[in-house]
Amino acid sequence: MELFKNTNFDFLGKKWPFIIASLVLTAAGFVSLAMKGGPRYGIDFRGGALVYVKFADTPPQDRVRAALAPKFPGGVPDIVEVKGENELIIGTDLRDERSLQEARGMIVNTLAETFGQGSAGKADVNNIGQGALADRLRDPLSAAGAGLNDQQVQDLTKALVKFRDTPGQGGGIVRNISQLSTVPGVTPTVMNVLNQQLYAAPYSIRNVEIVGPKIGGELQHQAVYVILSALGGMLIYIAFRFEWIYGVAAVIAVFHDTLITVGLFSIFNKEIDLTVVAALLTLVGYSMNDTIVVFDRIRENLKIMRREKLPDVINLSVNQTLSRTILTSGLTLLTALSLWLFGGSKLNGFSFALVVGIIVGTYSSIFIASPILVFWQEFVEKRKAASGPAPAVNPVRRSPVKTTK
Repeated sequence: MELFKNTNFDFLGKKWPFIIASLVLTAAGFVSLAMKGGPRYGIDFRGGALVYVKFADTPPQDRVRAALAPKFPGGVPDIVEVKGENELIIGTDLRDERSLQEARGMIVNTLAETFGQGSAGKADVNNIGQGALADRLRDPLSAAGAGLNDQQVQDLTKALVKFRDTPGQGGGIVRNISQLSTVPGVTPTVMNVLNQQLYAAPYSIRNVEIVGPKIGGELQHQAVYVILSALGGMLIYIAFRFEWIYGVAAVIAVFHDTLITVGLFSIFNKEIDLTVVAALLTLVGYSMNDTIVVFDRIRENLKIMRREKLPDVINLSVNQTLSRTILTSGLTLLTALSLWLFGGSKLNGFSFALVVGIIVGTYSSIFIASPILVFWQEFVEKRKAASGPAPAVNPVRRSPVKTTK
């Protein structure tokens, strides 16, 4: 399938606006990183404690901040609202394991003191595990004559917790104990016991993450090594498969894509975590693949167009691969945009990196990698012209083409 046939766009003639835009974005990213002291790492890399709290209604950020302020005199933990999900993420960056555990307990206890004021002696259905819930209900159910053995009590509490945590049912939080009447196995007798033993706080602690600073530092270094190793391996492959200048051009283009993406993360104050690193590695492979397709067509055309100037061959090659580039990049971009717009907060960083990387990676294959070949040819020709009267040889076009069997 071809969207465009016999196009004749002068891509290299339009390279400077894109090169200037890349320089501006790269410089802006470096300035932002310098002003902020580096990227904003997520808990995976910096170490810390994160508590994910879901509320029945709009999260009362000011009330949560006011409740935590006296408990953390050194600085109130970061509080971020997850839009559209009635959820807050409370995070602290304390730098040792013991302090992180204490901070986690302090956050949990403060939330219970502030929002968990139910009837005396009752358990909070939104913040109790299945085992504790079974222990809480076993004797009251027996005393009420519910006729449930130990296994049936376990099955009942498992169903209650599943209802609470399942989207479309409790959705992560029970707003009223009467909601539990729809759970399979909840008879009128069981419902009376639930009303006597449980209450529903207006919040639920959905998850707690703790990463020690030592582990976070190790993950930072490993992420850098992985990306650099991927770039190095691709440089070696392309230098072997094509010519070394092709490998250098491709790696510079991919490195350019990564720098701009990381810079935009800093400009928009987005966190870089393990999912973002996965997105960056995906982009390295995606952008490199797009660049190789263009380079492969350039190499094929150089065999049959030996008398043509290199810029003309490159323009022809880019035009010939234009339909393929638009189809693959366009469809991939639509998928990434869908994730970004509808994937929720957990996938926001990952999808943002994909959206930026696909856009930047597509134009870098044409307007960054290809011009490097031309610049190199002009440099070599000028150097040879200055050294003697011998005719200039195009090192990119006339060097032996390596083939594999």
